[in-house]
Amino acid sequence: MTSVPSRSPAPSPDQLLVLLEVSRSGRFTTAAETLGLNHTTVARKVAALEKSLGGRVLARAAGGWELTELGERAVRVAGEVADAVGRLGPAGDAPDPVAGVVRMTATDGFSAYIASPAVAELRAEHPHLSVELITVTRRATQQRSGVDIEVVVGEPQVHRAQAFRLGEYALGMYASRDYLARRGTPRTPNELASHGLVYFVDSMLQVDDLDAPRRLAPQMRDGLTSTNVFVHVEATRAGAGIGFLPCFMADRHEDLVRLLPEYFSERLPYWMVLRPDSLRQPAVAAVVEALRRQVEAERPRLLGREAG
Repeated sequence: MTSVPSRSPAPSPDQLLVLLEVSRSGRFTTAAETLGLNHTTVARKVAALEKSLGGRVLARAAGGWELTELGERAVRVAGEVADAVGRLGPAGDAPDPVAGVVRMTATDGFSAYIASPAVAELRAEHPHLSVELITVTRRATQQRSGVDIEVVVGEPQVHRAQAFRLGEYALGMYASRDYLARRGTPRTPNELASHGLVYFVDSMLQVDDLDAPRRLAPQMRDGLTSTNVFVHVEATRAGAGIGFLPCFMADRHEDLVRLLPEYFSERLPYWMVLRPDSLRQPAVAAVVEALRRQVEAERPRLLGREAG
């Protein structure tokens, strides 16, 4: 009698939902905490899913796990399962789909003055939404395991991702009124040579588009440098030198004066990078739209007082 080859069992909904949670966090431990499971159970369910599908759904990446192409297809189905489960609930009391955790990265200034108010307004309407906001100034990553949204400066070069231009912001040279009273106000770019620059640490700068002051005023020596733009603003206010600052941050302070705007008025774009599956999640889509609205509302401030 000829034996019939045994088939692997079909993927179960709970295996797909576990994979969906791992894809959001990039870590088994974080997914386990969110789902109320232990790490071993999560790993076992992912292994069972891979056996059912006949291939790997996750691959090791820097800082966590990244979806394979098979995993991306499985997560799309998992999202449909999660949507269907979300529609179940007491009669007349459909749960809010804009819920759960959305993780995003953005620069310091964008995080404080664009993302924070956007998320605050969104959470007033959707209180079960939670946003994890990680501040970094870097290029878009090629491996975005565990991150739903990235906001970066400059057009990103990415694969297996969606990128959208959000808007732009202006930067200019600023000094405090007290500093100018002590040191004098430079009237030409050449006069900047006797002043220290307050800006990013050149050797640690990861975004080529942010090299403007070294290109526009190469005669300036570094005064105080930092990886944090809030330090740039406060150091400039304290008189550590002349800062090359985002206008939407510097213009908030009456003690700062913009210098030589006809020579120093750099505009840089903000771009948003998303995993291919991210916009399928109602919570991610809602955060994306909130960020777009906030950027548009803040456009005059982003472009600075000298925009005209």
